[in-house]
Amino acid sequence: MSDGSPPAFKGLRLNNTLTRKKEDFVPIDPANVRIYVCGPTVYDFAHIGNARPLIVFDVLFRLLRDLYGADHVNYVRNVTDVDDKINARAAEEYPDLPLNEAIRKVTDETERQFHEDVAALGCLPPTHEPRATEHIPGMTKMIGELIAKGYAYVAEGHVLFDVRSWKAADGSLEYGHLANRSLEDMIAGSRVEVEPYKRDPMDFVLWKPSNPDEPGWPSAWGVGRPGWHIECSAMAGHYLGDVFDIHGGGVDLVFPHHENEIAQSRCAHGTDLMAKYWLHNGHLQVEGEKMSKSLGNFVTIREVLKDWSGEAVRLNMLRSHYHQPLDWTIAGLKQSESVLDSWYDAVGDAEGGLFCADVTGALEDDLNTPRAIAALHELRKAASRGAAGAKASLRAGANMLGLLTATADERYASLRVSVTLDDNTIASWIAARSAARGAKDFAEADRLRAELEAMGIQLMDRKDPATGEVRTEWEVKR
Repeated sequence: MSDGSPPAFKGLRLNNTLTRKKEDFVPIDPANVRIYVCGPTVYDFAHIGNARPLIVFDVLFRLLRDLYGADHVNYVRNVTDVDDKINARAAEEYPDLPLNEAIRKVTDETERQFHEDVAALGCLPPTHEPRATEHIPGMTKMIGELIAKGYAYVAEGHVLFDVRSWKAADGSLEYGHLANRSLEDMIAGSRVEVEPYKRDPMDFVLWKPSNPDEPGWPSAWGVGRPGWHIECSAMAGHYLGDVFDIHGGGVDLVFPHHENEIAQSRCAHGTDLMAKYWLHNGHLQVEGEKMSKSLGNFVTIREVLKDWSGEAVRLNMLRSHYHQPLDWTIAGLKQSESVLDSWYDAVGDAEGGLFCADVTGALEDDLNTPRAIAALHELRKAASRGAAGAKASLRAGANMLGLLTATADERYASLRVSVTLDDNTIASWIAARSAARGAKDFAEADRLRAELEAMGIQLMDRKDPATGEVRTEWEVKR
């Protein structure tokens, strides 16, 4: 703490990629717990694989707020709004506009879509969400420091980080510790750009020149734009300091992105660490295969949310431990939707309690969400038996995962809004089914019922005991 007392250990343990061990989480300052997570590059809709780190680190954010207090957690998730993919998309979408105007339209629209999708997944807004273009001066300052210290060099208008210049006291190379690979292994296993101006194939770009029709900013090395890696180092340093607590992202970012961030930040700041703990979520597959456009299984968050509730998407992500690969399946989504139905039915309108020990204990063990969900299933059983306090504990525990944040009525109302057919159309189908039954055309009645059920609409025929009249009600189920 600020008074010099030792940091408080609150029971949280995390699997640290940097040390390859599960470690006690002891923040640098419990009054200012700091976490950085790599955010979107805003040129297109985020895909379902992007949703996994968003949800995983939102759960961590919620847990840290619960352990240390909401005012004592500083969560930064950046937005990359300068990138060659953005330039290409802008030129394609708005060919009649100047490129800078087209880029702004693409990035503004894509960021808006991203925020809508993230909100639908139940993620809390981060403390800070900086855009890369807002921090170009900080990036050029950092690059200048790296050049002055001998860790970077200028070549043909580019500035590159010299990976072989970064050495430990014993003369060994520092680069590669996060990936746990030698420089030779990294060269052999990666697609590096072999340019004649590079001193070494693994040297990476900090700054590159811009053509007159490309976005660019003035610098000591000419008009240009930053490399991707320096963006995160500069923004993390600006908001969180030279050394902070947690850096997170997908496992695909370990190398080269996070490896390069560490190299830049440690060399520029002269520190032994960039972040104390590095957390990475596992890969996501779709129906057992790697997601790719060529396989036809590339799906965006927006597309998934057309057919499934945001809570079901969230629960489906959390049913596997974040550190492990995840197989994304329709069967899993159906089961997640069904589980949520059972939890909402059990909890009713009960308010959440302040604490759920079994769920908290599971999350403190390296975000063990499968164990936390198992605890929620037990609470659902207890609530169904009428056990005292079970409903409140079920809601409180689910809230820690960002679930059961609505009432049962609100959930089913939102699901009705999401179905393809509107209420009037559904009513007309039900009337047609009733007419078919009245005409004893039971095959047609069964067909209409099956069509509605295929769309997630469950029919319930209720007989009025006084009149004998059969009335059909409906609700959304999956």
